[in-house]
Amino acid sequence: QVQLEESGGGLVQAGDSLRLSCGASGRTVSRLAMGWFRQAPGKEREFVAAISTSGANTYYADSVKGRFTVSRDNAKNTVYLQMNSLKAEDTAVYYCAAAWTTGYTMSVTLKGDYWGQGTQVTVSS
Repeated sequence: QVQLEESGGGLVQAGDSLRLSCGASGRTVSRLAMGWFRQAPGKEREFVAAISTSGANTYYADSVKGRFTVSRDNAKNTVYLQMNSLKAEDTAVYYCAAAWTTGYTMSVTLKGDYWGQGTQVTVSS
């Protein structure tokens, strides 16, 4: 069983930066692809970013490419999402997910085997 817990959300102004963290428990976390998803009020959950088990491969939604960076530290069982140049449309609950698949598959299927509870990010314009 893998448990995920997000942190780092908050209220910021447009143009600011935030770094989300996702702490994972479980001995096999380093073998899981990890991803970030978000869901805004009244909208469906959407893919944000994903990273392969080694961290060598990353994938991004077009809407965040160039502004967000996903990374992982397997020694700390932690995945990060650095978010720069935040926009009002980035406002959402951000979820961390882990999957027994590839980061690419997570990006196209929006599926994960394990999910965190989410952290709220609010960007005021």
